[in-house]
Amino acid sequence: MSFRAISRTALGGSIRFARLPIDGMLGLAGENPTATSAKLAVDRVDATVRSVVGTVLADDEIKQEARRRRQATDERERALDLRAAAEARSRSAESRAAGLRREAAQRRGAAEREGQSKLRKAEKRRATAKSKATRVSQSRRAAAEKEAARKEGEIDEQAKRARLDQLEAKSEALEEKDTALTAADEAQRLREAATAAKADRKASS
Repeated sequence: MSFRAISRTALGGSIRFARLPIDGMLGLAGENPTATSAKLAVDRVDATVRSVVGTVLADDEIKQEARRRRQATDERERALDLRAAAEARSRSAESRAAGLRREAAQRRGAAEREGQSKLRKAEKRRATAKSKATRVSQSRRAAAEKEAARKEGEIDEQAKRARLDQLEAKSEALEEKDTALTAADEAQRLREAATAAKADRKASS
């Protein structure tokens, strides 16, 4: 094994050994932004150490490994940034959707309340109109009954006057008849008296 191969093996083992407690703690921390940022920082330090050692040892393979690790770290960071941006957009979209749902629910509630209010007002107007119609009908019926009673009273009064006129006419006719009978009786009596007087004169002659 060449010196450079030994150096690379030793470098890799040293870096892994140095990272072991840090990677262990980061593994226990789980997936969260702080742990992810710390892991990216450790990966960058790893790549930087390899780059420095590769430069010191003039080992192109170590430097190339350092570049690969740095590029991989950059790509992971970009991916994390994109995911964070996507999650932020998703949260923003969810927030807007929730706001729209709240507004829709509020508008729906307002529309329902307005509809119920209009329905109550319509029912109130209908009840008022019905009550008014009932009052008008009762008033008209009362007026008609009053007018009928008035006309019936007038008819009764006219009938009474007609009966009185009839009785008066009958009474006058009876009086006239009595007068005529009395006059006839008087004329008869006068005729009889004249006849008797005439008879007396003849007897005296």
